[in-house]
Order: sequence, then structure tokens, then C-alpha cells
Amino acid sequence: MKNRWLIALSAVGIHISIGSVYAWSNFTDPLIEQFGWSNSQVQLTFSIAILFLGLSAAFLGHFVEKYGPRKAGLLAATLFGIGIFGSGLAVNLSSLPLLYVFYGVLGGVGLGVGYIAPVSTLVKWFPDRRGLATGLAIMGFGFAAAISSPIMDALIKSVGTANTFYILGIAYFVVMTISSLYLEKPPVDWAPAGFNDKMKQDQSKVKKDLSQLKANEAIKTSRFYYLWIMLFINVTCGIAILSAAKPLAEESIGLTTTEAAALVGVLGIFNGLGRIGWASISDYIGRPNTYTTFFVLQIILFAALPHTTTSLLFQVMLAVVYTCYGGGFASIPAFIGDLFGTKQLGAIHGYILTAWAAAGLVGPLFAAWMKDTTGSYGSSLTYFAGLFVIALIISLLIRKDINKLRNLNRQQFEGKAEVS
Repeated sequence: MKNRWLIALSAVGIHISIGSVYAWSNFTDPLIEQFGWSNSQVQLTFSIAILFLGLSAAFLGHFVEKYGPRKAGLLAATLFGIGIFGSGLAVNLSSLPLLYVFYGVLGGVGLGVGYIAPVSTLVKWFPDRRGLATGLAIMGFGFAAAISSPIMDALIKSVGTANTFYILGIAYFVVMTISSLYLEKPPVDWAPAGFNDKMKQDQSKVKKDLSQLKANEAIKTSRFYYLWIMLFINVTCGIAILSAAKPLAEESIGLTTTEAAALVGVLGIFNGLGRIGWASISDYIGRPNTYTTFFVLQIILFAALPHTTTSLLFQVMLAVVYTCYGGGFASIPAFIGDLFGTKQLGAIHGYILTAWAAAGLVGPLFAAWMKDTTGSYGSSLTYFAGLFVIALIISLLIRKDINKLRNLNRQQFEGKAEVS
């Protein structure tokens, strides 16, 4: 029998590797200086990778369910490893299209498969602590940039851009392969020691899944679209802040370029802490309460940020926003398990993650458009506060859906008890 905590560690290994995509900015200036490419040409590489992350997560979710987490993890290791390694070849050949193909397309597909493969497995290994388990893995994704960024910077300065891609491609392939080989679904009807007894005695706070649906059944329910919209809004607003945090801090509270850059690095830590923190809290207060809390907090914060001139308060508010952004990602797999069960959780998670792909395009573009139109990033924050009002309403509507399903399950259970 596999150790479920080592399964969790394996998931972290995969996510720390693929999460290095968030440190892409380390390559921006070296590529611009070396080839004279424009900033937008180089940044498009990252956008393509995130787009294919979302698309591959949606289309290959069924692959994860059919072939299991080990094969899915090995596929991710191969594609992501080739994508990063091949980016070195693109640099040696001075080819921007090749960089798009290797880093953007192949790397992006590896990202998508690697993201969902271990997460869906962890939910099954941790029925008692779903939030904690998925939070651990997705925290690795959030912290990855902080770990890989200084390594990338040191390698680029010492061995050059192309060789950095070669070294990282091999390293990520090795780490992801070793991690994937330990991944495995738990046996059918497996549960942690004492879990079933506690469930029978009603001593556990863990509630039974509301349903056990296949992915194609899940997308026919209203609660699937409620989850999609909540994640889309949370990521759209959060990723816009991520993309504009440095200039926003400079124009709002007068930080220098160096101070603002340091602030962005520190805020990245809160992104990671929010993933493990909020996901763990959701095990105790429930996923619906967690998401409602996200939206109430961010309505207040996004409305207040444009009018905040006190440096410390501004930075604290941004830090809380970053925790909510990370927490939204980490809590969604457990929420999916609660509402749809674990039968095809990986495939459903993949469908939900298309919200990330869409938000990755909408959020930064809207913030940039507002900056060009009004001359300030702060003006877009008021609109984002309005979006969070919509998200709050959705988080209340989904409760009605949950209560209806819970009542239906209770009636069916009572009916069976009367028959027996």
C-alpha cells in the first residue's frame, strides 16, 4: 500500500516543476537583448503556454481518468521536459516561432496534464482532508516561481539562455518522472484508518459527496457553471493585479521601481500561503463559506485600493488579495469532489480550468486597456469590485443548489430505510 503523504509529496514535485512557468519573466530581457524581439513578442510565449494549459486540462482530463495518474504524469514530464529543452534549440536557431511551439504549445500541454493529474488523485487519497491535500500540491505551483527564479537568473548569467533551457528541461523531466512513478489511485472503496467508522457514527465533519457524476453529466448541471463563473471572476481580477502589481504600487503609493519589484516578490509568497491556508480552512468551514469569504473580502479591498495612499495598508490589502487568488485555485478541486464526487474528478477539474485560460486573457488585457484609456491601473479596480459582487451572488445561488441536492439525497435515504 502506497503512503498517501508520499503521494502528496510526489504531487508537490510535479507542481513545483511546472509552476516555474510563473518565472518566465527571467527570460524576457535576455531574449529581447539577444535578438531584438519586442516585449509583446516575448510575452506572447507565456500567454500561449497558459492558453494551452487550460485547453489541454479540458481535453486531456479524460486521459487522466482512463489511464491513471502515473501515465498522465509521465506524459506531462515528457511534454514539459521536451518543451523546455526544445526552447534552448529555438534560442540557438534564433527562431521565435519555434519558441512558441516548444515553450508555448508543448510546454503548455505538459502544464495542463501535469496540473490535474496529481490533484485528482490526492482528492481520492484524502477524503478526510481534501482541502489540505490539494492545497499542498497547488501551493507548490504557487511557490515554484520563488524557488526557480533565482536559479534561472544564476544559470542565465553563467551559461547563457539556451543552456539554461537545456539544463532546466532535463532537471524538470527527471523530477517529474520520479514523482509520477509513485503516483497511484487508491484501491476501490479505500479509506483512511477509522474514517468509515467515524462517518457511520456521525463523528466526522466530513460530509458525503452530494453525487457521483461523470464529466459529461456534470457539465449539464447548473452548479458546474456556478463553479466556472466563480473561478473565472476570482482569477480574472487576481491575475490582472498580478500582471500590474509593480506599476500599480508605483503610481498608487509612490514606491520606487526597486521597492515595487521587491513587493511583487513578497506578494508571491502570499499567493503560495493562500493556497495551503485557505484550502485547509475550507476543510473546517466548508467550501461554500470559503468562496463567499473570498468575494466579501475582495469587494471591500478592490473598492478601497484606489483610494488608499498609506503604503503599509496598501501592501497588506494586496497581500490579502493574493491569498484569495491562490486560495481559489487550491480549493476548487475539493469543491468539485464535494459536488460531483471522485468518479471523474480529473476530467471535471480540466473542464473547470478553462475558466483559468479565459481569465488569463481577459484580466491583464482589461487592466492594460483601462490604463491606456484612463491613464491609471487603479480605475480598473472599481470594475473588478463590481465583478466580485456578481461572484458573491453566485456563491449564494450555489448554496440553494446544494441544499436541494442534499434534501433529495436525504429523501432517497429515508425511502430506502422505510423499504428495508
